[in-house]
Amino acid sequence: MTKLPLASFLAVLACLTPGCHAAAAPDPLAPTGRWSANTRGQAATPPMGWNSWNAFGAAVDETKLMASARLLVDSGLAAKGYRYVDIDDGWWLKRRMPDGRMLVRTANFPSATTADGGTSLRPLTDRLHAMGLKAGIYSDIGRNTCSQVFGGVDAPNLPEGTQAERETGLYGHVEQDIALYFREWNFDLIKVDGCGIRGLGPDNPRVKAGLYRPLGPVIDFDDLPRTDIAEVRRLYGAVADALARTRPAGDYVLSLCMWGSADVRSWGKDIGNISRTSEDISPTWARMLHNLDTTARRALYAHPGSWNDPDMLFIGKGEFDAAHMVEARSHLALWAMLNAPLLIGMDLRQATPDQIALLGWAQAIALNQDRAGNQAVLAYDSAEVQIYVKTLADGTKAVALLNRSDAPTHATLTAEHAKLTGTIATTDLWTGKTGSFTGETTVPLGPHETVLLKLVGRHRLANGLYLSEMPGSVNPAIDGVVQPQPDPLVHRGLLPWNDTRGGGEHPRYGGWGGAAVDTGPYGQQLQAGHEKLDTGIGILAGSRLEVRNAGHARFIARVGVDDAAWGNSGAVTFLVYGDGRLLAQSAPLHAGHALVPLAADVRGVHLIELVARPENASVAPDPVVWGEAALLN
Repeated sequence: MTKLPLASFLAVLACLTPGCHAAAAPDPLAPTGRWSANTRGQAATPPMGWNSWNAFGAAVDETKLMASARLLVDSGLAAKGYRYVDIDDGWWLKRRMPDGRMLVRTANFPSATTADGGTSLRPLTDRLHAMGLKAGIYSDIGRNTCSQVFGGVDAPNLPEGTQAERETGLYGHVEQDIALYFREWNFDLIKVDGCGIRGLGPDNPRVKAGLYRPLGPVIDFDDLPRTDIAEVRRLYGAVADALARTRPAGDYVLSLCMWGSADVRSWGKDIGNISRTSEDISPTWARMLHNLDTTARRALYAHPGSWNDPDMLFIGKGEFDAAHMVEARSHLALWAMLNAPLLIGMDLRQATPDQIALLGWAQAIALNQDRAGNQAVLAYDSAEVQIYVKTLADGTKAVALLNRSDAPTHATLTAEHAKLTGTIATTDLWTGKTGSFTGETTVPLGPHETVLLKLVGRHRLANGLYLSEMPGSVNPAIDGVVQPQPDPLVHRGLLPWNDTRGGGEHPRYGGWGGAAVDTGPYGQQLQAGHEKLDTGIGILAGSRLEVRNAGHARFIARVGVDDAAWGNSGAVTFLVYGDGRLLAQSAPLHAGHALVPLAADVRGVHLIELVARPENASVAPDPVVWGEAALLN
């Protein structure tokens, strides 16, 4: 997302007087006729595979990697979609000087030894490709990597040599490294971490000791205003551009790993194929809920080509091990519903038959890989029970009913939750049990249990789809957020690696006030003109939504300023564009005004843009409502 920089925004405010001739900032609300979320790379559906980090940390080697690859194939998991085999931190020896070429730790990757005394991971990627698999590699956006910044001095496989030789990250070497990894070594995916621009400020003891050079910090993980968001985006954008030049056919995946920092919620979808929304996952129920929550309310920020990533699956360890299969099944079911990348994190050599069967759960995988690309949306939200609903490409619905608590409970699933009517047929996607209900049904839930259902019934909107049913086709190009704020709704479970040291974990992930499905941008019920709505898009004034249109004939909505408005934006005008042409607009509307119908003929239109243009620019724009927004056949 391209936000109007705050400096430019304030310059515009300062120049609203006669005679001011300051250069006008670009208008971010002007229609472009172009889908701006990322379409580069290969991620039409969420990537699936295995990553070495959760199982081995930096102690990765060729034997462990190839054993995992062989087990993916022999177990049948590869045939079900788990094809990426990703080497995480710890593969390198050093950066050779003076030419800067990366050298592989051949003691751990013996096939990387070359006849000329150099190293190459091409033999490894060739072997993986010959098995029908894909190969992934790891780097950092800074000069140094996470194991160097946060690992102990005795951490395994730390880079060796001089200060310059230990700089194994991409910083200053983007073009060189991307060409090496993707043109010469033939990798298919790169995970780019952010520790090198987070933890090596001038006060770092390792910097003071001369072990590493200072860089930044560009990211302050605990505070958005102390983070240079524009610079972080620029650094990652340079990697994306280098990949596109190196692999012009687009046969690659770029994984952004900034743990939800730097307001990546708003712009990661425009640059990468997958974008981490959270801190590293841990094998505890509380931390799984934490990672879940960083993604759960971001359905409009994920699309085919760019997916939200709440981190790898931790099935096989801790509270998701063989003794906790209920929790493990919930973990997989929720990641499937959220269109998260399904990256196995366990040592597959230790996997039980039941764990292999769970990872290969065909019905859950089908939900994750559904071609419509709609992340599940929260139809019911509480601290104890949640109901997620996902609209599939064939028009059917998938529903996940989650018991977040340690006690048995139940959930009442209604037809309204799924936007269905009449008699609704149900199938339990784990047990295969079928049934039906009209109006509502009660579903028992054990502690930590998730029941995953498929529903078939008549759509409430008989001749089309609400935009809230198709978030994968709706992109908040400009979501109106001027000053990113941390999201207070993310569950904060105890950090296992920190215990209770320090003052605790503070709300940190940008996203509060962003575009939302069926709620206002701050989680409130949609309401304008004292009329409550149960469906629509809630967003801030000063916003522009892009909607892909796959053959629908008409757009309809009822629009207004949310009753939660403070009046900062003044009157708001709602405009509908089709392929850059104005199709419809409302009169200027104030808070308290009744919802106004708005409709447009969109036959033949490929991209619809919905603009909420405020009378007054504000650092605290008012929430607005695209109520019951829909595309009709």
